[in-house]
Amino acid sequence: MLEPSSSEEEDDDIGSSFNSGFNGGSSHLEPPGGVHQNGGPPRVPSPMSVDGSMAKIGGGRGQENRGRVDGRGSPSPSLVSEKTLTEAELQEKQQKEEEERKTRIQLYVFVLRAIAYPFNAKQPNDMTKRHQKVTKEGLEKLRAKVDSFLKGETQIPCDEAFQNAVHSYNDIFLKSERVTGLVNGGGLSQHDCRDVFKHQIEKRIRTIPEIDGLSKDTVMTSWLAKYDAITKDDEQRRPGQRLPTAMLGNEVMTKEQLYDLFQQILNIKKFEHQLLYNAMQLDSMDEQAAAIRRELDARREKVAMMEKDRRLMPKFVLKDMEGLYIEEMNAAINLLKGNLESLPVQQGAAKEGKIKFGKIKPGKRRSSMLSRSQSSLSRGAPDEADDSHVAQLSKSDVVLTFQIEVVVLEVRNLKSVPPNRIIYCTMEVGNSDKLATDQVEASKPYWDTQGDFSTTHCLPVVKVKLYSENPGMLSLDDKELGKVVINPTPLSSKAPEWYKATVSKGSQDQELKIKVAVRMDKPMNMKHCGYLYAMGKTVWKKWKKRYFVLVQVSQYTFAICSYKEKKSDPSEMLQLDGYTVDYIEPAGDLEGGKFFFNTVREGDSVLFATEDEQDSHNWVMAFYRATGQAHKPAPPVTTAKTTSLNKNQGDADRARKHGMEEYIAADPIDFDHHKLFSKLQCLSLDWRLGDPFASLGWFTPGQVYVLDEFCARYGVRGCYRHLCYLSDLLDKCEKHTVIDPTLIHFSYAYCASHVHGNRPDGVGTVTQEEKEKFQEIKERLRVQLEYQLTNFRFCFPFGRPEGALKSTLSLLERVLMKDISTPVPQNEVRSVIKKSLENAALVNYERLSEEARIEADLANPQEDMVGEVIIPPARKLEDLIRLADLCVDLLRQNEEFYAEAFAWFSDLLVEHSEIFWSLFAVDMDSVLSEQPPDTWDSFPLFQILNDYLRADDNLKNGKFHQHLREIFAPQVVRYVDLMESSIAQSIHKGFEKEKWEIKGNGCATSEDLFWKLDALQSFIRDLHWPDPEFGNHLNQRLKMMACDMIESCIQRTYNCFEMQLKKGILLNPTDYVLPSEICAMVNVVLDAKNQSLKLCAVDGVDVGNQKPEANSKPKKHKYHTKIDDMIEKTSANMRIQLVGKLVSVLDKTLSKLGAYDEGSMMGSFLSFANKKINVTGTGTDLGKSYVSFVRINMDTVTKRIADDLWVLNVMEKWYIDQVELLSKWLTERLDKSLHPYQCTCLAHIVKKIYTEYELQGLEEDRLQCGQYQAIEQRMATEEATCALTNAEATENGEDSDDEKRKKSVQKSKMKKEESREDGAKVQRQSSKAPPPPVREESSDTEVDSEDEKPKKQKAKAKPKPKEKEKQQQPPSQTGKDESDFDSIEDGGKIPMAAAGAVKDALATGGVDKVADIGKESVAQAGKMLTKGIGGFAGKAFGSFF
Repeated sequence: MLEPSSSEEEDDDIGSSFNSGFNGGSSHLEPPGGVHQNGGPPRVPSPMSVDGSMAKIGGGRGQENRGRVDGRGSPSPSLVSEKTLTEAELQEKQQKEEEERKTRIQLYVFVLRAIAYPFNAKQPNDMTKRHQKVTKEGLEKLRAKVDSFLKGETQIPCDEAFQNAVHSYNDIFLKSERVTGLVNGGGLSQHDCRDVFKHQIEKRIRTIPEIDGLSKDTVMTSWLAKYDAITKDDEQRRPGQRLPTAMLGNEVMTKEQLYDLFQQILNIKKFEHQLLYNAMQLDSMDEQAAAIRRELDARREKVAMMEKDRRLMPKFVLKDMEGLYIEEMNAAINLLKGNLESLPVQQGAAKEGKIKFGKIKPGKRRSSMLSRSQSSLSRGAPDEADDSHVAQLSKSDVVLTFQIEVVVLEVRNLKSVPPNRIIYCTMEVGNSDKLATDQVEASKPYWDTQGDFSTTHCLPVVKVKLYSENPGMLSLDDKELGKVVINPTPLSSKAPEWYKATVSKGSQDQELKIKVAVRMDKPMNMKHCGYLYAMGKTVWKKWKKRYFVLVQVSQYTFAICSYKEKKSDPSEMLQLDGYTVDYIEPAGDLEGGKFFFNTVREGDSVLFATEDEQDSHNWVMAFYRATGQAHKPAPPVTTAKTTSLNKNQGDADRARKHGMEEYIAADPIDFDHHKLFSKLQCLSLDWRLGDPFASLGWFTPGQVYVLDEFCARYGVRGCYRHLCYLSDLLDKCEKHTVIDPTLIHFSYAYCASHVHGNRPDGVGTVTQEEKEKFQEIKERLRVQLEYQLTNFRFCFPFGRPEGALKSTLSLLERVLMKDISTPVPQNEVRSVIKKSLENAALVNYERLSEEARIEADLANPQEDMVGEVIIPPARKLEDLIRLADLCVDLLRQNEEFYAEAFAWFSDLLVEHSEIFWSLFAVDMDSVLSEQPPDTWDSFPLFQILNDYLRADDNLKNGKFHQHLREIFAPQVVRYVDLMESSIAQSIHKGFEKEKWEIKGNGCATSEDLFWKLDALQSFIRDLHWPDPEFGNHLNQRLKMMACDMIESCIQRTYNCFEMQLKKGILLNPTDYVLPSEICAMVNVVLDAKNQSLKLCAVDGVDVGNQKPEANSKPKKHKYHTKIDDMIEKTSANMRIQLVGKLVSVLDKTLSKLGAYDEGSMMGSFLSFANKKINVTGTGTDLGKSYVSFVRINMDTVTKRIADDLWVLNVMEKWYIDQVELLSKWLTERLDKSLHPYQCTCLAHIVKKIYTEYELQGLEEDRLQCGQYQAIEQRMATEEATCALTNAEATENGEDSDDEKRKKSVQKSKMKKEESREDGAKVQRQSSKAPPPPVREESSDTEVDSEDEKPKKQKAKAKPKPKEKEKQQQPPSQTGKDESDFDSIEDGGKIPMAAAGAVKDALATGGVDKVADIGKESVAQAGKMLTKGIGGFAGKAFGSFF
């Protein structure tokens, strides 16, 4: 039989409410009708009304007064309520309270007997451990501890991830109102809180990436340890501190703990328990066993009466069950007898302590035992009391074994031996072996030697002899000095006593005494012993004093035996089966004995007498317990005062004085134990639900034991017991107390099996009351289960108690069954669950809406306003978005905590979610309809809902999802239309006002354009539109729009670029600096190229309509191919025009040099003027000006244009165009020799541009093109000729700055690479002129600002002093000419030395050798050029030409 049980922790004070009264005249089976309390399901009216009364106890369990059990008596209402009562009502109320107190005391008497001598049940030790529950105060403490941790007030180390986990746990779980409701119902344990936290962090840890050397299991363990540190109890129990009874919910209890437990349950005071305990002799196992035998006799008599008068039986479902009921009652009595008979007799003397309740299994007893038991039970039935039915005992059945301890301590008055003589003692019992003490000197005759003996004699003889050691050498035996003979009994004193020794007549030790302690233990089967006078008809026929022993052979068989000294077998014996004992008046004709009593049986009697009154009382009570008679003998009333009273009699008098005698003397057969048990079970459940454990209705092992023992001992039917239990549990459920559905399932299955005739406990009879009560319980349970399924989120918050919802569904299926064998149709179960979940959707949404409204009111408190408060549409939309978040969280929790329970009905749970969203859709449509047109604040609502729905395979593309698409599709289209128009307008207005300052990767307008396009596409992409067709349409439309916008941007930029390039160059062309506006325009086009890859690419779309290969991955294609062509074409045009603009400066410079052509009038004039007054200089200034122009514009392009590849292409084209132009110019003058001015200028330009472009990264093959080599050869020849004819012009030459320039360019490149590595964008100056390049002392031009033009600075070159080492070092053979030119460059020789070298070359090799010299010295040719020293007018004249 399955029974409830549980366990958890709490404080010492147990403050639960209990039933405190019976309502007379009403059956406890009829529950109160009407609507449930605290919002539970409505109670189903009872279909029947059972009238009944309880003998000596009026009332039932229908209407009960609830009181707090605090050990101070019955609860009473407040004084205010008492004053409002009339005197009659107050008297009636007090009378009811007194009746209730009497009922509880009487019930406690029966419970005490069940605890004192258990023989049917045991305390289960394999029950599920119950954990300590979280109370209201405990929940507040837990919240405070977590808040303290989150505020950083604790010393617990943690990382951000753990703190976020605790924060989420606190917000979602601890602060939930559903958790508060679960705590109020007593269903939340600290173990549940830890499990919920563990469940949450498991999800979080799974999302954390793997860390080398740190496993996720380690992280989990660490986090749980930190949680335990946060929530640990501050109040630790002291070591060795005794646990209160309420804290023993998981333990097997001792008798004392069980007594204390039911004192609290029944509100019994401690002194009342002590009075009852002493008066009932609960410590006497013989008395308790005798009480059980009397109870069984009474039950057998009642069964016999029922068999004769069928009207005493309860009403059964079938008339044929009456005979079966009699058989069941007899079988139950026989089972109890068998259990009692199976107990060993030794149990009677077991010491109290932690009792071991062994489960007694009924077995087959010997026929002799059965006959004796039946004989003992058949008092009042003369036909069964014949001797023929009593199996006679033999003397071997009453054999007793005694354990005797003899301790010799001291000898006194020993005079016959010297003080130094060795003495010792021997001891023996009957014919047993002798034992000797230690040997001591006569002056110190002390021992502490114990001898243990075993004998079967009831009157054993103990002999102790004193010996002295014989000093003679030839003596064999020691000398006996004296001896003591002792005749102990089990009732003799155990204290040491002085015994006078028997000595020889001539001994000096006539006063010799030996101190001996003798302890004779009473065997377990000996119940009493002593000397009696006795006389009977068949035994003890002579009146004389004999030694008698009352022996228990078995639980139902006793014998009174007389023994003689030194005999182990009884001389005579009498079996007490069928005898009764009572006091009688003294017999005057008999000598000996003052206090008489006799044992009587039909046809026989035995007279007994004692000399002491107390001894008489003890014998009578021993006979009373042995005979099992119903009548308790009462001692005769005597006027004489007795000097000594029996302890039991004194306890009985004290109990009588306090009114307890009537409860003790009450016959159990006169009570309705079914109603008493229902009250006991109800009070036990109330106490259990108030203890410190989350029991969920399961009883403690101690409660299970006592209730089982009570039912078995007093004949409470199992079905009735579980029906009452179900009724109590449903009462608690209707008051929102958390009860385990599995517990209800056990009791319901038991009752259903019994009612349908399956005999779960071997009982086949079904009463009408049980059947009607079962139908009522079944209907109530069905209503309660539907209510719990409707409110499953509130009855089982966060899936707690664990597995409760799944058990509820299983129980519902069992309740819907018509009988125990026919399964319920699945459609019927589904229809009930479907209806409950439909109602649950409405309940959940209403509760959630209320929570959202409360949160909104707290977030936006409204001042006290008179009249209706108008809420703006924007506020309503915010509240709707908050509600949507809550709805998503709710359904995610349903999936997380309840989906497993509804696994067999998953489609119904999906339908529940759709109904829930349909309710939300009504509010959503209402709020969206109030929003003003062209507002986009509702898109976050769509994102929240769509992100959840598309991730749920069951709700994806469902009814609500489709409705959501239909609502927001027009808004998305409208939004895209307006954004397209807005972006187009921003392009138009932005380019009209654009100042073309470099910003980001382009200009302000382009940056804004690309950001808007990217943001728009990201927004539409983040919507994750559920309809693939419409989503692709939106994606393609946005790509097309991006192409159009980028095309417009490029076109406008190119137009501005052309206009900017059309601006003319100033008077001096080498002063031209590329404007920053042009660089910004180039950057716009280049950025558009990069952005088009992201903004115009469509996944999986092949513009060429080519079928992709089977194994190929989808590629990205541009939406319009023309955007590629346009960007490339525009970029190429910009490069060409930009280079053309820069090359035009060289063209103008060459035009200026053309004025010095040979043969022209202007050339002759300028040559003459230059020879006389050096008007125009040597051409080096013009060459340096052009090189400075190239350097400045190179730096401008490199620093302000972001694309390095584009810059490199520009540099390459610029170089090639310059080389072509120079080649063309020189080709036109092949037949003419260059003027020295032209030669020095071009030589400087040719050499420098090669170096500059080499520093920019151009490849060697590009630099050393054929045209450049031709130019280089031509310039070498011209330089040699010029040097030969105008050697004096080199005296003003200055050093080259190639190395300094090279270092400057490399430094600039390094800075640019570092800035790119850091990801920082190059910031441009807002002025038109580029920032001045970093120059060393050799720089000829500086550009300070946009308005400041380049200034030429003249500085005469100071020749370097000749180094001594170089003067002494001879030139090498392979580089003689180079060494000469180096010497010239370093100022070691005068300019005429170079002219002499050229003359020698002409004399020996002709012009070709001169050309070779010039070619070898190309790298150093610029160092041979000199400046003119013409005046200001000459310079102006030269500039003009």
